[in-house]
This record gives sequence, C-alpha cells and structure tokens, in this order.
Amino acid sequence: MPFTTGREGGPPAAHRPVASLLVANRGEIARRIMRTCRRLGVTTVAVHAPGEETAAHVAEADTAVRLPVPDGRGPVDAYLEPRAVVGAALAAGADAVHPGYGFLSENPGLARAVTGAGLTWVGPAAEAVERMGAKTRAKRIAREAGVPVADALAPEDVRAEHLPVLVKAVSGGGGRGMRVVRDLADLPSEADAARAEAASAFGDPAVFCEPYVPRGRHVEVQVLADAHGTVWTLGERDCSVQRRHQKVIEETPAPGLPDPLRRRLYEAARRMARAIDYTGAGTAEFLVPVSAGGFGDPVFLEMNTRLQVEHPVTECVTGLDLVEWQIRIAEGEPLPEGGPPAPRGHAVEARLYAEDPREEWRPRTGTLHAFDVPAATARFAPLTAPGVRLDSGVEPGDTVGTDFDPLLAKVVAHGHDRRDAVRRLASALATARVHGVGTNRDLLVRTLRDPAFGAAQSRPEQLHTGYLDGGRRTELARPLAGPATERLAALAASLAAAEDARTGATVPAGIPANWRNLASQPHVRRHVVAGGGEVTTAYRALRGAYLPEQDGVRVLSAAPGLVVLEEHGLRRAFHVHRGGGDVHVDSPLGPVTLTPVDPLPEPEAAVDPGALPAPMPGTVTAVDVAVGDRVAEGQTLLRMEAMKMEHRVTAPAAGAVREIPVAAGQRVPAGAPLAVLDYEGVRT
Repeated sequence: MPFTTGREGGPPAAHRPVASLLVANRGEIARRIMRTCRRLGVTTVAVHAPGEETAAHVAEADTAVRLPVPDGRGPVDAYLEPRAVVGAALAAGADAVHPGYGFLSENPGLARAVTGAGLTWVGPAAEAVERMGAKTRAKRIAREAGVPVADALAPEDVRAEHLPVLVKAVSGGGGRGMRVVRDLADLPSEADAARAEAASAFGDPAVFCEPYVPRGRHVEVQVLADAHGTVWTLGERDCSVQRRHQKVIEETPAPGLPDPLRRRLYEAARRMARAIDYTGAGTAEFLVPVSAGGFGDPVFLEMNTRLQVEHPVTECVTGLDLVEWQIRIAEGEPLPEGGPPAPRGHAVEARLYAEDPREEWRPRTGTLHAFDVPAATARFAPLTAPGVRLDSGVEPGDTVGTDFDPLLAKVVAHGHDRRDAVRRLASALATARVHGVGTNRDLLVRTLRDPAFGAAQSRPEQLHTGYLDGGRRTELARPLAGPATERLAALAASLAAAEDARTGATVPAGIPANWRNLASQPHVRRHVVAGGGEVTTAYRALRGAYLPEQDGVRVLSAAPGLVVLEEHGLRRAFHVHRGGGDVHVDSPLGPVTLTPVDPLPEPEAAVDPGALPAPMPGTVTAVDVAVGDRVAEGQTLLRMEAMKMEHRVTAPAAGAVREIPVAAGQRVPAGAPLAVLDYEGVRT
C-alpha cells in the first residue's frame, strides 16, 4: 500500500482556530490558498508589491495590503522582508500566515517572526525549516537518519575525478542557482553565476557541488504530519521532465517504479520527517538513477518544508485538500486514525510558462488578450472525478512582465490510468486559448504525445531529467501548426477581417465586403507568422461568395470571429480573435498568431547593424567584456536577470566591442542597447 501512518508522542500545546489568514505570496498559489479559505469560512488577506493593485490574487482577497519596496530594489523584494509581512498581517487583523511556496516560504526568520507576534504559522516549526533550509545541513541530517545521500563538495574542492558535477544553491530551489559543470576550467565562472542567481532569488549566495547524474529520475514523496506524532506518506510524484533544472511536467504515481523501491522511498521520507519533528505538508526529494537495466539506488536531494507547486496531482489521486489539512494541522487537529484514503487513478500536471523553449527558454512578456482552458472542469480544487483542473495566476487583460517567475498556470488532468490522464491533459492544452504572450504550450503538448514519454510505464529508462536536452527539445518545441495550417489560418484571418469591415458598411446583408460584380483581381493580404515567415493569401468576392485561391479549399461560412473552411472534403472551424495588433487563430490543427502587414508602412528609423538590444526587460548583472575587446562568435558579452533567471547575451559573430552603454546593476527595458559590435569584414 503506498500510504503509511504511525503515531508517536503526545499532544501539543493548545492551538487556536484560524479566522483570518494572510497569504504571504502572490499569483496562482495565493489564489489556490484563498479558494480553500473561502470554502472553510476563513477570511483572507493578500499582500502585493506596488503596481500589483489589480492583480488577480489581490482582487480575490477580502483585504489587501501593499508591501513596501526597499530603496533601489525591485518588486520581488517587497515579498522578502519578514517584518513587513508580519506588519501587514497585524494591520489587517489576520491571526494566521500561510507562506505558499517561493519567496519566504522556507525562511525560518518569517516563521519565528509570525509566531513571535502571536500569530499562527501555517507550516512546520521554524527549527524544522532551519534544519532543512541549508541543503548541506539537510544532507548531514539525512545521513544520520539512515537516508542515502550524495556527497556535497565545496566548489574549490572539486577535482577532475568528481566531474560532472551540479552546482546548487545551499538555500532555495526551483532551478535557481544551479549549473552543470563538465570541465574544471568552467567551474569558477559557473559557480560565480550560480552564486549571483542564488543571492538574487534567496538572499543567500552560498553554493555547493554534488555528483551530476545525467540519466536519473527525480522522484519525490509527499509527507503530511500532524503535531500528535502521526506521519502520512501520500504516494510519490515523478518530476523528471525539467528545463534548466526546474520541473515542467509532474505526475503520480511515478511510471514504471517498482513497488519495493516505492516502499524504500516512503520509509526514507518518514525517517526524514521524524528526524526533524516535522508537522504540516512537506516533500522529500530523491534522485534515482535509471537505465535499460532498471533503477539504481536512490539518493536524498532535499526536503522542501512547504507546499509544492505540483501538489494538485496528489490531491487528485487522494481526494484530499492539502491546503485544508495544512490549516487543520496548524489549528492542532490530528490526522484521522484510519489513515489516508487509498489512491485512485493517475494525475499529470503541466506548467504553462510565458517563455520560448526554441530560444533557450527566453521569457516572453506582453498583455494577455485571452486566457481560457475550455476543457477545465475545476479550478483550484481537487477533482472528484476524471477531468481537468486549472490553477492560474492570471486573467485576460493582465500584463506579464519579467519581475516574477514566468509561470502562468498549472493544468492538471486526472484519469482512470496514465494513458487516460495524459491524453486528457494534451487535449486540454492543445485547445487552450492563450493570446498575447508566447508560451511553452506547444512543447508541452508534443511532450505528452511523444511515444518515449508515453512508454515510460513499460520502459522507465525513457524518462529522465535529461529528457528535454539537445535535439529532443528542438523537435518537441516545434509549433503545433505547420505551414499548411498557417496558410489556412491566414485565409481565415483575412476573411474575418473582411467580414468585420463589412459589419458597419451600408450594403445589403449577405454581400461580402469589397464585393465586385466583375472582379478583375483577387483581394490579397499578407501576414507575418509568429516565429518567422510570411504568408500571402488571395481570394475573390464574387456573387455573394468568397472564392479562395487555394486548391481544394472552400469557404463554408465567414464571420468576424469564426470562419469555417473545407479543405479536400474536411471541414474545420477557425476561431479568430484580434488583440494588440495581432490576429490569433485557433483551430483543431493548432494555434497560429499572425501580424497583418500594412500595405503602406511608415518608414522606420535606421538601426545600427552592430547594436545588440535587450531581448526583454531585466537587470544587467555582469558585463564580461570591455570596449575594444575582440570577441568570438558565441562569446558571452554580458548577463541579465529576468524572471529570477540568468540570461546571457552573446556575440552573434566575431568582431570588436565598440560600445557598452550599460553597467552591472542597471535595469533596462526591452530593446535598450546593451552593446555595439563592429563585426569582422563588415563595415558598420
């Protein structure tokens, strides 16, 4: 049985019921916590940085408090001051604080500040958070508890025989402050980059190194423990599909994992929880080597003393509301004597990010003109039957910037088995309407439909933490819509625009826009496809009908928002939506974003061919070259931080540095000049 329970120790000190709770977080996790509070009759308090007054989590709270931003710092820093969070809770009359995940969720200083102010902390004791907060200390505790761990080395102690190694931040997680190093010569610079990223994300620049396992399964065990000595292990989750060491797809149960190995992981997780007197929801994470010969011995990675991003998959198979139980445990309630419910079915979660996998996961910004997952049957709540759940931090009209993590939403599917759940999730993502911001949606759909991913139950070695590396990522990141679909979408966009123009025209109903009794030339429209390329469409409006100049294509109906086309006898509907100057066309063949080409464009200002603009808003963290330096193609010129991740700006060709108009620490908008190069053999 994948769930275990045990009772030790006596009752804790008296606890108080929670009447009003402050969520020390934002986005989808804040909304998720508030949804449970609303159901329990607990009033909610949101916190936010300046400029977030209209954010979705702020709108849903009963009370909202603006947090101050320290001088010279960014919006993220508003969430990183424990005294400000506690002050907000006291000012709003809250009697409890829930940290969510990220920010201060694993900061013992916040836990102590909350309890020191006489408030209820919805999480483990500060001592448990502190003991697990530093990964190097957590490894020592795990070893003492009989849990297998990997060695931790200081960067300066790494030798050639230790390679490859993974540089990791001592504090925090989520892929920040992590670097794979295969050459000793690269270790100093990669360690420095990891320190800078860790300091920015967690306020602690400390890093360490551990052996890197290129083909391993990232498996974690969900723990739920009360203050009366009962510890439950609520099954395991597989989180092996990752990008930049950050999880992308998570599922439970882990496909292909042998039951003896499951039981071994559950026992290790219980030992860790008991070793630190853990209470509340937590997660013990392990790395399990995998090959065609089977699974190797697992090693403990870390224990996250908080709720995990991927907790919904566990909720789906257990029917439990983990946030509710966090609150109940904080109020002193014991876990039921009968043990946890038996698992049912399979659940898979995909993280929908505002980023482009085809360009090294570069963040994407903009305004969400539309955001909808029509297949969703529940929001922020455990599913009671097979279906699709949506936990989102954004709504249509929201602006997506680079100050915070690029996660837009989590889409979760629960099915009778793995195949059922994966199919539901792929379909839900493929039919989602996300307009205005580039996302990783196409990669998610292709991954879920990839035969290698689907075969993980019978061939577990097909799934590992390097799954999205190299050529596979390139293949899976291809747009769902190919050139043929782009041509049909462009035709639909052209006809929808014509119908929209006709709406206000004083012509008899039924007559197409720009109708001619004797059409001598077709109507021609040009569109640029998102990601590159241009599509030209031509059609004639003759005798009350649209006649496209595409072989085998007929127009069955046309309206400003919906065009129905038949291609070689196959009928399909194309939904057309305009927003922000672009045209978004959704169909069963895949989504297409088009930009109409102005037939009479305004002249553009000349651009220096050697100028390298900022690809996104962000902060320059380091400048690696100086004016006059000669650089090689691909050489790093400077580094930027956006959405708490480091992005490197490299030389597109060999040349010499003419200008560096920015400095480390400077915040720059998208498009701002970062460097100017004189390329070899090119006059600029």
